[in-house]
Amino acid sequence: MDDTAPIRVLVVDDYEPWRRFYCSALQKRSEFQVIDEVSDGLEAVQQALQLQPDLILLDIGLPSLNGIEAARQIRDLSPASMILFITENRSPDIVEQALRTGSRGYVVKSDAASELLPAIDAVLGGKQFVSTCLKDYSIDDADPDCSDKVVAPTQLQSIDCHGLKLCTDNSAFVDGFAQSIETTLESGNASVVIVTESHHSELVQKLKSNGVDVDIAVQKGLLAFVDVDSLRTVMGGAATDENPSAGSTRMPEVILDALQTAKARHLHVAVG
Repeated sequence: MDDTAPIRVLVVDDYEPWRRFYCSALQKRSEFQVIDEVSDGLEAVQQALQLQPDLILLDIGLPSLNGIEAARQIRDLSPASMILFITENRSPDIVEQALRTGSRGYVVKSDAASELLPAIDAVLGGKQFVSTCLKDYSIDDADPDCSDKVVAPTQLQSIDCHGLKLCTDNSAFVDGFAQSIETTLESGNASVVIVTESHHSELVQKLKSNGVDVDIAVQKGLLAFVDVDSLRTVMGGAATDENPSAGSTRMPEVILDALQTAKARHLHVAVG
């Protein structure tokens, strides 16, 4: 690869806020050039063939064609393209099969904020990178005969849930939620945050310190905070003779407003 030429990157993810996050991260480094963004596995294969990118950031749960099968096809059609998987799937079987496609990198989305650029550097440098949360796994552990295994579609199906992150401390929780909310708001989409009163205050403070105009976002219906106890009261418990209306599934108005504001099928719901 010419050291003076830009590193041409194809970004593949079906969720627009993630694509925006990747592009924003890459823009921090002058050597990277995002040449296209796609949201579909088949389109990823087609664009890889046409554009011959240096690097492909590839999700696994994609419409039409899952990322692992897309990577297998890309390997034949654009053999010089480096592939870095970025996904929330932590299944050892999926990690194994992803790396067996010829990719040298596997990043868990929950850790992408800190690991994306180091992973890219490692992959472009010919080294393997696997997220630290999967540190006990390496391609050397994989079955050498597994490369042609068929991955069950149910394991890779693209769904509207984009990950669950368990935090070991309160600071990590607030930082992680704030970043996720910011990414969603940057795309012009809506977020509903279901939190305790203490987490509400900390999240608002963190968002404001990061430059987010929380009041405007709330006024526009792009950001809604729902107190956990209030939600429990609204949704109600089991119906009784004394309280026959309990047990209803009446949805709070702030969530209904957010659903109307959200673009297409993507409404970001964070619970903590």
